[in-house]
Amino acid sequence: MRAEFPDFRLGTVLATSFTGTLSERRGNPVERIPTPQRLVDWLAVYGLAVDSCTTAQLDLARELRESIHAAATAAAIQDALPANAVRVINDCSVQGRAAAILAPDGQRQWQLSSASSVEDALSVIAADAISIIAGERDGKLALCASPTCQAAFFDTSQSRTRRWCDMNTCGNRQKKARFNATHRKTPTPAE
Repeated sequence: MRAEFPDFRLGTVLATSFTGTLSERRGNPVERIPTPQRLVDWLAVYGLAVDSCTTAQLDLARELRESIHAAATAAAIQDALPANAVRVINDCSVQGRAAAILAPDGQRQWQLSSASSVEDALSVIAADAISIIAGERDGKLALCASPTCQAAFFDTSQSRTRRWCDMNTCGNRQKKARFNATHRKTPTPAE
């Protein structure tokens, strides 16, 4: 029955992919984690498997998501970070019991506590947000150029001039709209 939910938008940056679980923020918002189980599914995709999720934990996850979005947006436009958003991110970061481990392939993975809780997974997401907002990683926070989206994303392109949060969705939509606008037949007045 998962077909009733919109697909996840998967990216390579954990924190901004998490904020992408609510898309089209300036248009008709699309909630991609409408239920606790859907959050469990999203976390599993990112290697943060948890046993279960309550409604209260889903509410906490959404509060973290919106706080990351607010702080990342402020950082992208070089504005002051909202104090409440910083508090939520920091609180979530310290509440979990996750540890970075080195996988056999040389990649960093996260190991959650033995009683894998949503709070542990959220602490990993919050720590990722802190690293990108603080400027510790090679890249730049930017806002999607789509007027209905405006999602914060982490641009790691060589030129740091990426315009869309996701080329397959927002970028394609804007390219189609431009193409249609330039290729519309305009009626010529009858002579």
